[in-house]
Amino acid sequence: MSDFKITTDTQEPPLDTAMKVVYQWNYDAEVEELRRLYVKAAEAQWISERDLDWDRPIDLELFAKTPLGTGVPIDETSYWQSLPAATKVQLTRRTAAFRLSNFLHGEQGALMVAAQLVNAVPHTDAKFYAATQTMDEARHVEVFARYIEKLDEIQPIAEPVKAVLDATLETEDWLKKLVGMQIVVEGLALYSFREMRNLTEEPLLKDLLTYVARDESRHHAYGVQYVDRCVPLLGEAQRTELEDFALEAAKTLIDARNAQTLFTTILKIWTEEGLDAAALLESAQKEIPEILAKRGKKHRLGPVQGFVIPTLRRCGLLSERVAKHYHEMLLANFSGNVVGDDLESFLSNVPDLPEDTAAWVLGELKEAEYA
Repeated sequence: MSDFKITTDTQEPPLDTAMKVVYQWNYDAEVEELRRLYVKAAEAQWISERDLDWDRPIDLELFAKTPLGTGVPIDETSYWQSLPAATKVQLTRRTAAFRLSNFLHGEQGALMVAAQLVNAVPHTDAKFYAATQTMDEARHVEVFARYIEKLDEIQPIAEPVKAVLDATLETEDWLKKLVGMQIVVEGLALYSFREMRNLTEEPLLKDLLTYVARDESRHHAYGVQYVDRCVPLLGEAQRTELEDFALEAAKTLIDARNAQTLFTTILKIWTEEGLDAAALLESAQKEIPEILAKRGKKHRLGPVQGFVIPTLRRCGLLSERVAKHYHEMLLANFSGNVVGDDLESFLSNVPDLPEDTAAWVLGELKEAEYA
């Protein structure tokens, strides 16, 4: 007898969403750049089973060199360096499973938002592209789930990620869906994919992230090109709402309290593997300031100041009012890692978006560094 069920043990109760469906009877191209992006997306479709070598085992020794993604160089502390090689492999494997699991869950959210956009956006070219993105996101869910299952096991979604996905799915405003998903969530994800893809030495993970990052660079371009067209036509109140929606999404994902919750989860995972959390934290507290100092004054801007804020500025959603909030939020969360002690210098150091986002995400264009 079949085990098929309409309601499964792993699904959540339905999320109530409000969305209007828009028919469009003009099938000619109205937004040429979106039509070209749709054609490019159709030509770039790839097949996981064919294009990735799933028979290749994960090289755990190379995998252990993948960055932990904790935001600080814990892996350079004396305590971490003193751990047996096998322990470092295990800790890195479990940490990556947690990070990749949240990529996976985020891709499921993006899948559902993209499907909503097919219904909600008013232009045919935008519907066409959202349809290709829906296919992309389904494939991303497939490959992340498959890779994690080879590596370890899928971890639950982090609360901040779930909160942003819920808010983006629940809003009835398709422009907020575009801004929340394509600019904030996709922007932060693209930055993370870029970091992991360019620094990992594990071949299957690098191949997987190469395909995913190329897709995500188009998704980001879709948001930029479409929102950039729409914002000049909005009234002040609607533009303010969009700015605030993006700000709230960014706050939810990078707020220090949420970041601390994520790190606490990772620390719990490490403790389960036998790591002495107190000894690690003591080592980190003593040594990380010196480790950072040895790197010199130059540092990377990070995903919000270096990518999300430039995207918002490009789209006309970075008024001085909201820029002040971003500056205060970043100072509160990252203090010395923020470029610009006051609002004027902060805004003067917002970089331009890369001319070719796909080349940038694949490491072919370098990120600006600041003294």
